[in-house]
Amino acid sequence: MKAIILFGHGARDIRWREPFDTLVSLWRAQHAAIPVELAFLEMMQPSLEEAVRSLSLQGATQITVVPVFFGQGGHLRNDFPVLLKECQTKFPQITLSASSAVGEDQAVLQAIVDFGCRAISP
Repeated sequence: MKAIILFGHGARDIRWREPFDTLVSLWRAQHAAIPVELAFLEMMQPSLEEAVRSLSLQGATQITVVPVFFGQGGHLRNDFPVLLKECQTKFPQITLSASSAVGEDQAVLQAIVDFGCRAISP
């Protein structure tokens, strides 16, 4: 079974996570057959390992991690591969893969441009 993890940085302010919770709600409404979990690099729960464990218990065998980051900074180039490898070692029965950062996708960038246009339109 395929599943997805939306992976964010995390923050001290709990309100920072609200858009991530909205993403999960949207995913579940539009793709109910594909389980989704959130995971955070730091300061928030669940961790990547906890999210993989949760999806594993739900029967997932293929998990794609989607970094909800604007670009490939140090966290995605250095920290994230280590976490992903650790999870692969702890959950060898699961095929783990990762997409590029959402901010590197042309459609996402265009959505931001469109948002800016709406913001300045009367």
